Amino acid sequence: MNTITDYFGDVISSYTREQAIDDGLLVDAGDMAKEAGFKIPVALTQAAWNDCVAWSEADSACQIHQDQSGRLWDVLFMGFMAGRSSPGVSCIQYRIYRVPRDGRSVRARQTALKMVVSPGDAGEPVITIMLPDES
Repeated sequence: MNTITDYFGDVISSYTREQAIDDGLLVDAGDMAKEAGFKIPVALTQAAWNDCVAWSEADSACQIHQDQSGRLWDVLFMGFMAGRSSPGVSCIQYRIYRVPRDGRSVRARQTALKMVVSPGDAGEPVITIMLPDES
């Protein structure tokens, strides 16, 4: 046996990061990640996006005025700063303050996020920001 395919056999199924972004399971942070200082692609899990970034005009009307881009900036900038203070580490937990999207809160509460550097679809480094219990 000379190759991994000889040992394990053919791949039955694979699911790429690009497919996960297309399906909405990951949300690409886009150009704002570069503005925050990241040099490699960044995406958030849908759960992290919903908890820490998603915000609508209806949320502002019944809670407190915020906007989604400002919330995304907070997640990205704090993640960048956490990564900068821990060079060479592939998994970092960090905390941010965000107003929970619950229809009534107006005060920011602290929550934890996890940032993981891993191989992308072609083996290139990519970052995924997620909730601490996600993998």
